[in-house]
Amino acid sequence: MNVQPEDPGFALALGRLPSGLFILTARQGEHETGMLTSWVQQCSFEPPQVSVCVKRGRDVLPWLVMGAPFTLNILAEGQTNFLSHFGKGFSLDEPAFTGLKVERRDGEAPILVDALGYLCCRVNTRQPAGDHEIVIGTVVSGAATATARPWVHIRKSGFRY
Repeated sequence: MNVQPEDPGFALALGRLPSGLFILTARQGEHETGMLTSWVQQCSFEPPQVSVCVKRGRDVLPWLVMGAPFTLNILAEGQTNFLSHFGKGFSLDEPAFTGLKVERRDGEAPILVDALGYLCCRVNTRQPAGDHEIVIGTVVSGAATATARPWVHIRKSGFRY
């Protein structure tokens, strides 16, 4: 059976796959950035690893090479301030964290202090997946910093964020 993307039932069903909302932060040398992401999943217990899908062409992809640090900042329900801040995206030469409380640790990507929690990771591998790249990161540290519910995201269509 060949289902067409124009089929509204197919697009609706695909969009019903729940995901969270996260801010991925990355650092390369003295430079740092952040981006909104939703396709994140734990993919291993030992070692603890996560998968993150990043659309090809995103400026941050060249930074996400083997061993590079990135942080997944977990959003709580209703943290719309992060959506409005990171939703438009940033070029790599723009300051991405103006007006936000950020913790910076040596060798790590920025941690958003007001997020629900965070996972500091190192890129383990990357794999092409259609119009995205799957980045597998090994979790090296993390914490839950609040007790709110994580933001669960349901898309209206499986063909758009």
